[in-house]
This record gives sequence, C-alpha cells and structure tokens, in this order.
Amino acid sequence: MHKFFREIKQLLHIKSFIGTSENAVMIQIWTALITILMLKALKALAKYNWHLSNLVAFIRLNMFAKIDLQKWLDKPFEQEESPPQNIVQGVLF
Repeated sequence: MHKFFREIKQLLHIKSFIGTSENAVMIQIWTALITILMLKALKALAKYNWHLSNLVAFIRLNMFAKIDLQKWLDKPFEQEESPPQNIVQGVLF
C-alpha cells in the first residue's frame, strides 16, 4: 500500500486530495489506481525498455497527438513517415 501512494505522489503528481468527503477521496484513489494499472500495462506491452516515470512524462507530452500508440511505445524516438501524397481533386463541371 505504501508503494501505491508513493507512485501516486511521484508519477501522477498528486500532492493532496481535491475533495474532502469520503466519496471524493475514494474516486481519486480509484482513478489513480486505474491510471497506474493502465501505465504499467502499456509498459508491459512495449518493446522499448521504458522506465515508468519516463513513460508518464512522454505520455503527458504526447497526450493530444494523433499517433499509433503501439508503434510509439515500441519505437518512441523513430521519426514517423509522412503518408504518400495522393491528392485527387474532383471535377466540378
């Protein structure tokens, strides 16, 4: 249990609970637990040897980037090839 709270504080930067009611605290704990489990599952699936803290940092940086997650997890520093230019313009008249 101690390791879980340490991971919450270190990886997810949760220093204190936002809500004070029992329900609010439980929601934050469950959300943090699900997040850590998902991150550890991604780390296990990746071919690249991620450190969990680095994976968290890189996911934060690429949160809204449209990427192929599995390719990125396996080869995070490889430049993605741009798609071929198949521009087809329709005939208007």
